[in-house]
Amino acid sequence: MTQQESTLKKWSLVALVWPIFLEQLLQMLMGSIDTIMLSHYSDESVAAVGVATQVYTLATFLFGFVATGASVLIVQAIGAQRHTQVGEVSITAIVMNLLVSATVSVVLAFFAEPLLRLFKLSEELISYGVPYLAIVGSSSMLSAVIVTIGVIMRGHGYVREVMAASIMMNILNLAGNYVALFEPFGLPVFGVEGVAVATVISRVIGLVILLILFQRRLPNLLPYRRVLRCSGQYALPILRIGIPSAGEYISYNASQVVITSFVAILGTAALTTKIYTQNLTMFIFLFSVSIGQATQILVGRFIGAQRTEDAYRICLKSLRISLLITSGVSVAMFALAQSLLGLFTEDPLVLETGRTLMLLSLILEAGRTFNIVVIGSLNAAGDVRFPVIVGIISMWGLSVPLSYIFGISLGFGLAGIWWAFIVDEWLRGLLMLWRWRSRSWQRIGLSLPEASSM
Repeated sequence: MTQQESTLKKWSLVALVWPIFLEQLLQMLMGSIDTIMLSHYSDESVAAVGVATQVYTLATFLFGFVATGASVLIVQAIGAQRHTQVGEVSITAIVMNLLVSATVSVVLAFFAEPLLRLFKLSEELISYGVPYLAIVGSSSMLSAVIVTIGVIMRGHGYVREVMAASIMMNILNLAGNYVALFEPFGLPVFGVEGVAVATVISRVIGLVILLILFQRRLPNLLPYRRVLRCSGQYALPILRIGIPSAGEYISYNASQVVITSFVAILGTAALTTKIYTQNLTMFIFLFSVSIGQATQILVGRFIGAQRTEDAYRICLKSLRISLLITSGVSVAMFALAQSLLGLFTEDPLVLETGRTLMLLSLILEAGRTFNIVVIGSLNAAGDVRFPVIVGIISMWGLSVPLSYIFGISLGFGLAGIWWAFIVDEWLRGLLMLWRWRSRSWQRIGLSLPEASSM
């Protein structure tokens, strides 16, 4: 195989998608296995950890937007063959995320209880959720560096290396959970606190593995001696891209936090059902997430190389593939809904309600696919404002109020909340497709500033 053929193969959609898919699949499997393990400990611990995880996810987006902005600049720089700027953007992103995540760690460690009390949880759920959020939240700096290094390596096409580190990290997390909950070798049950500690330990080891792989593949990438100059030059461009592009995700997760408080009004059984069902539906949009991330990398490279027609076509091609796969997986998951939900619980009410939600997910996940694939492509092209503006209006103008109206006021419960999700996802998704097909993103051009001098 020639060098050119090897490069083309490395940057094909399939070559990028499958490692990302396997990485995401394992992460979701581990999340579901965590839930299954905790469900054998207590249903209350599942609900508490589920809410705590939502708070943690929302907080981590504060350093996620730095990685998002850096990702766009990195792939555009690679496409434009501005190799010096790739390293300058990368070192800037790492420094910025270390600073942001240090603040996040302090806030989550010391304010876990007041944050969880915003959800009006019972005292029993608070007793489970607070130590978990405090312990896991204090390790935010680990997650920040893992995310940033992963973005840099994926931008260079090293998706298999990131996958390998993620696999090891999640296997270690699984082993730690087993030790914490199932009394191997006569050890005591460490409960939710043990699960949190296992999560932190697995992240430490996962980061070490990722750094070793990073040093092997990109040994001379980071310009350590110019870190202050690079940070001054690239911090604003990263934020200019990252804040709006991550704003859509932040808005979504913030709206989910509010909606979760509505679900809490319906009781612990409803909260548990929501968490169980979303653990299963994650496997449906897994395919869209993998295809969307790979497409974002390719679109960014095409934009950097000024191949806008290739960028336009790859987004639409990826969307068609994603819709086809998502629809097939949704049907299969619904057919197996009773058995899959039975892995978590034997409660007949939870099983019945969960199956209804899985049926509605046939419609919901198809709409979500538009948002995952097309928004990623718009971000890679530098068109970051439109998705976040539409997202904020739709999520807070439709999803949140309709969730309360359908779910609480009209008494439709979780099914009503799922219909609110459907309205939001489909409206935003169709608007994103219209935006892409309008080609207005072609007028934006590169988001890169001039490279710094040596």
